[in-house]
Amino acid sequence: MSILKIEGLRARVAEEGGEEILRGVSLEVGPGQIHAVMGPNGSGKSTLAKVLAGHPAYEVTSGSVEFQGEDLLEMEADERARAGLFLAFQYPVEISGVSIANFLRTAVQARRGEEEVDLFEFQDQLMDRMALLEMDTAFAARSVNAGFSGGEKKRNEILQLAMLDPRLAVMDETDSGLDIDALQVVAAGVNKIHEERPDMGFLLITHYQRLLNYIRPDFVHVIVQGRIVKSGGPELAEQLEAEGYESWRELEAGTPTP
Repeated sequence: MSILKIEGLRARVAEEGGEEILRGVSLEVGPGQIHAVMGPNGSGKSTLAKVLAGHPAYEVTSGSVEFQGEDLLEMEADERARAGLFLAFQYPVEISGVSIANFLRTAVQARRGEEEVDLFEFQDQLMDRMALLEMDTAFAARSVNAGFSGGEKKRNEILQLAMLDPRLAVMDETDSGLDIDALQVVAAGVNKIHEERPDMGFLLITHYQRLLNYIRPDFVHVIVQGRIVKSGGPELAEQLEAEGYESWRELEAGTPTP
């Protein structure tokens, strides 16, 4: 059974007369698979991520989304997270006065439900995950994203991913604003988590092929004006890097190419 199955998904901005952004997206992610969604600005990439996470700014008008065999669209945003859907934000927010350790303990507790998280067990798990990601343990005492560089914010997202152990990680332009060193650190963290959890699915949303130099996708999808116009293997990302997106725009009005 697939982890995520999207069929004919259409969505618009949730206000009267709101613009339609997704116009019939279909996509399926199986266990252990890494999918990359690439497209130009305004193509619907980040909207897809937000719709999957249950962002109230968008309204689904037709289509279906199944997550582990359940109707994802019938779940509230917090229910989706507890069910194992993780979203790494393009622009992570700051939460001053809340340490990363306390934030993560609260999130892990919510993920487990009624099962009480043992403090010592949690600390051991946190230290183990930080060691996996080669992070200084002092990082856990800092307020969530407060005063963080772009790379530190993204590294914090990867730590959350490692701690919450989801079934599907949706990563919305995780490479945005990162220099090459920070990009390599973040990519290495994702690869380590995937090696440790080979059944976890990943949906990487990105503009550029450079992220995919470090995280090798199984499938690449090109989205233009709210539709997937081409799907293929990792070589498709290399083709996009070489040719740009302009040559793909003419496919938007036609039938998506498998």
